[in-house]
Amino acid sequence: MKKITILAIIIAIFSVTQIYAQQMERLKPVISETLILQVVEDLKKNADVDQHDRIEKGVQQVASFWQPVDGDEQVFAELCRQYSVKNTSERKAVFDRLETNLELLFGSFNKMNVGLKIPLHVDEGEILAIDRIFGGYSPGAHVSDDFFANKLAFITILNFPFYSLSEKTTMGEKWTRLEWAYVRLGDVFKSRVPANLLQNYSQIVTDADGYISDYNIYMGKLIDKKGKSVFPEDMKLISHWGLRDEIKANYASKSGFAKQAIIYEVMQHIVRQDIPKNVINNPNLEWNPFTNVVYEAGKPIETEKEPNTRFKYLLSLFNATQAIDAYSPHFPDYIKRKFEDEMEIPVEDVEKIFIELVSSPELKEIGKIIEKRLGRKLQPWDIWYDGFKTRSTLDISKLDKILKEKYPDKTAFEQDLPNILIKLGFNADSAVSIASKIIVDPSRGAGHAWGAAMKSDKARLRTRIGADGMDYKGYNIAIHEFGHNVEQTITLQNVDYYMMNGVPNTSFTEALAFVFQARDLELLGMEQENEMSKHLAALDNLWSNYEIMGVSLVDINVWRWLYSNPTATAEELKDAVNKIAVETWNLYFAPVFGIKDSPILAIYSHMIDYPLYLSAYPIGQLIEFQFGNHIKDKDFADEIYRAFTQGRVIPQLWMKGAVGTEISPTPSIEAAAEAIKVLK
Repeated sequence: MKKITILAIIIAIFSVTQIYAQQMERLKPVISETLILQVVEDLKKNADVDQHDRIEKGVQQVASFWQPVDGDEQVFAELCRQYSVKNTSERKAVFDRLETNLELLFGSFNKMNVGLKIPLHVDEGEILAIDRIFGGYSPGAHVSDDFFANKLAFITILNFPFYSLSEKTTMGEKWTRLEWAYVRLGDVFKSRVPANLLQNYSQIVTDADGYISDYNIYMGKLIDKKGKSVFPEDMKLISHWGLRDEIKANYASKSGFAKQAIIYEVMQHIVRQDIPKNVINNPNLEWNPFTNVVYEAGKPIETEKEPNTRFKYLLSLFNATQAIDAYSPHFPDYIKRKFEDEMEIPVEDVEKIFIELVSSPELKEIGKIIEKRLGRKLQPWDIWYDGFKTRSTLDISKLDKILKEKYPDKTAFEQDLPNILIKLGFNADSAVSIASKIIVDPSRGAGHAWGAAMKSDKARLRTRIGADGMDYKGYNIAIHEFGHNVEQTITLQNVDYYMMNGVPNTSFTEALAFVFQARDLELLGMEQENEMSKHLAALDNLWSNYEIMGVSLVDINVWRWLYSNPTATAEELKDAVNKIAVETWNLYFAPVFGIKDSPILAIYSHMIDYPLYLSAYPIGQLIEFQFGNHIKDKDFADEIYRAFTQGRVIPQLWMKGAVGTEISPTPSIEAAAEAIKVLK
């Protein structure tokens, strides 16, 4: 047996080495520098002067992506000479055709992707075994391969080359809207990832998302130290969102502390992966999280812990992304792709913003205020303290009753979308137009928004809707996701060029989602706006950012660890994640909480199914705070249209256009400092 194992390992290592060698062979430069210079010189002779810089950049980039399968040097030269535009009118004509066709392609792929995932994402029946295969299939995975094969990718790169983040930052303020659209077209083919790697990544993401979306705890089966259950028998909560929101919901409850303490124990078991695997999604067994003992019919039974499943999925995602690295020369690792490419803010800049905020002395003062309001010392789960919001003083059970009557099913909520927009300040025509492009679905997971990618399609709003209607948790999530849908619709339908559709990064759509979510009670006629509520909102903003920035710092450092330890096992990854979470806690949270060694910052589910997405939330909250303050005395709808029709320029340029300043933690910190003075 030992010999077979060693032989298998040798074969596996040899196979990986062979694949890597083949990949490296494919990525070797095949076009000589001499020919590149000659082609550039030839093209310049036949083109207007204003095309010369573009020609140099385009030819160099085409050469960098050229592979032996694309043809010899003569084929390369002929392609450049035949398809390089000669003047601005030719370039605009090619742009128009590419933009039209890419909307058709990307929009259709997106629509198919949404449709194939409906059985996984929408709570409308049993998930069949084949649904996960369909859901993992990416209809657009082959488009890059196809476009390099038929040379359309090369033609695009030649005439609309890629600009680095540094170049966009330096030159972007002087570019016209059309020039920005050209630059965004140059972002389409900035890597050449084989379709099999993209398909593999898509399947792994789908599998990880399925694991997370199906990770529920039956709360009525949890028992405390005395063997009693303190939760409703039929309560089932998803990790981590449902568990976190239940902590938030219990700050106004007399039994809140006991419930929060149980949930905190559950979270620690999930993070440490010593949770009994048979209590996950199981309504038939009782579990005492304090002793980690499982009971069946009142008797303790032997159980196995979850076998590091959480970290196996994360490791699979790392391996899938690492395989893509070699094919992304502009962004050679996942961290760079997430920050410099997707977010368009360097990770170092993001960390600087986060560390400035989580180190601010105002947090200790807020901690003292929370302790006074709670009448007890802070506990680790108080990172989710929700008492600064108006809703924290409301009876959630009464809110649930009101909402279930108002929204008994998805249709009732969908039909009310125009009214919600009118209450927020949109005129009737805009409200009806936006709402007509959004479909509401009951979600299997916590909820999400999925935008359309062509003007003829519709966005999707998903939230949890029970058989007896939508409760407050579902409503609160729905208003957040509706904010995403409004952004998705405006930035697709109202932005001047399709290549400019969307926002600079996901933080900006999160910002508008937070703006909407903060008005959820206002929409129900329950929000009391006054000077004190403004100060409480400032404290809530800083405290909320404190929590999610801590989580995001863990996420970033986990991925740094993965790149430093690429052969790690799931067990080693689990230990590393817990270690990083504890170290981050001890550095930035223990001084405020007076408690060391909590691993709670590692509980977030997005670390597992959408890694490095978490940073979008706190950046989004900073944007929301700055944008919210800027539009406070202005027309709500007009300001949203004005800001979001800027489309996809780089983040700091978007912020300057929207509010006049760049993204910064300073406004949030200063507002909290002022609030602390008032409360004292």
